[in-house]
Amino acid sequence: MMASGRIAQLVLAAALFAAMPVFAQTNDPNLTPQQLDCLNQTTAAGNANCLQPGGPVPGDPTPEGPSGGSRLPGSVGLPELIVDLFPNPGDFPGVASGGQPPTPVPTPNPLRDPTGGAAPSGSGGQAGSPPPTPPAADATPPGPAITAAARAISGAFVPDEVLVTVDGGAADAQALAAAYGLEIRSQRQSTLLGTSLVRFGIPDGRPVGVVLAQLAGDGRTSEREPNHIYELQQAAAAPSFAFQRISLDEAAANGENVNVAVIDTAIDETHPALKGVIAESFDAMPGVAVTARDHATSVAGLISGTGDFKGMAPGSKIFHARAFEGGKSNMEIILNALDWAAEQNVQIVNMSFVGPKNALLEQASRGARARGMILVAAAGNNGPGAPFGYPAAYKGVIAVTATDAKDAIMQQANRGPYVYISAPGVDLMAPVGGGTDLVTGTSFAAAVVSGAIANLLHAEPKRSADSIEKALASTATDLGDKGRDTDFGFGLINTKAAEAAK
Repeated sequence: MMASGRIAQLVLAAALFAAMPVFAQTNDPNLTPQQLDCLNQTTAAGNANCLQPGGPVPGDPTPEGPSGGSRLPGSVGLPELIVDLFPNPGDFPGVASGGQPPTPVPTPNPLRDPTGGAAPSGSGGQAGSPPPTPPAADATPPGPAITAAARAISGAFVPDEVLVTVDGGAADAQALAAAYGLEIRSQRQSTLLGTSLVRFGIPDGRPVGVVLAQLAGDGRTSEREPNHIYELQQAAAAPSFAFQRISLDEAAANGENVNVAVIDTAIDETHPALKGVIAESFDAMPGVAVTARDHATSVAGLISGTGDFKGMAPGSKIFHARAFEGGKSNMEIILNALDWAAEQNVQIVNMSFVGPKNALLEQASRGARARGMILVAAAGNNGPGAPFGYPAAYKGVIAVTATDAKDAIMQQANRGPYVYISAPGVDLMAPVGGGTDLVTGTSFAAAVVSGAIANLLHAEPKRSADSIEKALASTATDLGDKGRDTDFGFGLINTKAAEAAK
């Protein structure tokens, strides 16, 4: 009898627990009961009062944070935000990964005209940013609401910054900063977004999610996003088999009069394979020392290499934007590089990187495609079970996965319905500092596709982005399951057939 009574109590307790509302979550063990009560009231009843600037925390006689502004110290209305792609998160400071102090993030190139004009050309070395985390597993990742708005954040981001588009310009940006206790760290007119992009700093330590929730109802803002982190897609370190596999005649390969933007690391312009290849350079990360140049050197060489190393489209010109250091960058830096590329009137943009879904990047991608630019992106190297990789998963972006010399899928490649086309990307010979080496990754498969498209544009300069995208799909050599599949997309690119397709 006592046993049955005990079971009944357990059942009752479980039922009561299941019936409880889902409250806000926090990773701060120092919150007071009153602050937790504020979070719970906000989530359960939609009362965001205590989270607004100047709003009281129920029962807290001294609600001010260290800077004198009212806030909830350390609160985050989300589950754990980071699914780190790296073995040791501590190696990458400045990323929101659970309580680590933020570090400075590179600012955009001060030589750029704040109205969106390009800076004088010239290469240099610098870059920097924290590590990315993959986006959610579907196009609109599920997740609990932030403490004052139904919004989910997925992926690593700069922990003390938000990116906001402000239609009203400088005056509204200053007013927003004053109203919400923020500081303006950079502001410029974005070519592709068509509005003013402001990078606000959060000096008092409020979580990004709370600030986004506070800004969500303010009509002076259009888009509000974390400053997400993105990662280059190189998976590893014989003459290239790529020409033969993609049905491109090496002797006839030609990309003359085609301009390709490469948004990547710093580049080795002195490499013999890149002699006369780099038309313009732009440093989106001034003030950050260069530590590596191999990734961009390999990508550019695979596209436009000349001399002893022949790229897929010799004669094409590279417009190089340095936007990564240590394999990392953030959203604001990438947007700056994309705007610069758009201002150069390039036909193709190679984006051999992956990060979380971000509305600003999606808007910029739409803007680039509306200009007729062909966007090619790496599908990602995070494995078959990984979430979608962006920008590859956006509509209008050609998502490229990597195959080997036998047309087998690269083991580390992302899978998903967004994968559009396959190309060689395993053990490709490519230029690196001091010579050439074997490289592997969807980064390099993307470069092969960019080079193949440059050949198509050389043969028919007026060919549209839509025409090329459809031709790649309809002429691809089917691999894997019949028709388009989540491993290979439409299949292995067939350059000769795509050129003939009308």
